[in-house]
Parts: sequence; C-alpha cells; structure tokens
Amino acid sequence: MNIQAEKLELIRWLTSVNDVSIIEKIKSFRLKSSKDWWNEISEAEKQAIEQGLKDAEEGKLIPHDEVKKKYEKWL
Repeated sequence: MNIQAEKLELIRWLTSVNDVSIIEKIKSFRLKSSKDWWNEISEAEKQAIEQGLKDAEEGKLIPHDEVKKKYEKWL
C-alpha cells in the first residue's frame, strides 16, 4: 500500500472515531512531532553530537568492525 492510500485510510478511520480520548492522543502526537528534537535535548547531548560531527569531518573515525568487536558483549 502506498503512502497516499495509507493517509486516506487513516482519514476514513478518523472520521468514524467518537472517542474523545483518541482524538486528544492524536492531537498530542501531532504537537510532539512538530517539535524540533534538537531543542529538546540537553546541552551535554548537543555538545557530544557536535563533537562527533567535528571528529567525523576531521577523519577521526573508528571502523564499524572495531566498534562491534569492542561492544559485542553488550549487543
């Protein structure tokens, strides 16, 4: 099923919903999904992401196989 058909099916279903709590949950999801996650994370998390991007730009990377080997006991 393509995305347009999925949307239409949801619209059809939504028009038949009479439970206010379901409508409220959908509305709250819509509000949450419109927020920028960057504004929701801590300064420490932002700094860690920025440092990771800087490291990647500078070629300071660890091959995936090495990372898997190092952390395999937790995977």
